[in-house]
Amino acid sequence: MHSGSCLCGAVGFTVAGDLPQPDICHCRMCRKQSGHCFASTDVPKSAVAISGDDALGWFQSSEKVRRGFCSRCGSNLFWEPVHRHWTAIAMGAFDGPTGTTAKMHIFVADKGDYYDIADGLPQNE
Repeated sequence: MHSGSCLCGAVGFTVAGDLPQPDICHCRMCRKQSGHCFASTDVPKSAVAISGDDALGWFQSSEKVRRGFCSRCGSNLFWEPVHRHWTAIAMGAFDGPTGTTAKMHIFVADKGDYYDIADGLPQNE
């Protein structure tokens, strides 16, 4: 079981089972939402329990994707494709060790010019 929350604690979540390896997204939308890049792990919706629904906000960032955040402190928490059975959870929102390591970088063609990716992980343009 893994747990986490937003910065102020108004929205919390638990995930049953092991966390899959996260990817690190450098697309324009993830950079604008997070302020840099967005590392997240994709877990089945059935494995996630969320508390604090009254503080959980959703932004429909495209026709196919919505992004979940705390409406009180602004923490970015979820990235959810509308017609899929999984949700991506921000790695930085987990409490304690996650027991996983990053798998790859995605949308690196959109990354900011102010940093380099030099960790040796695969990079998907």
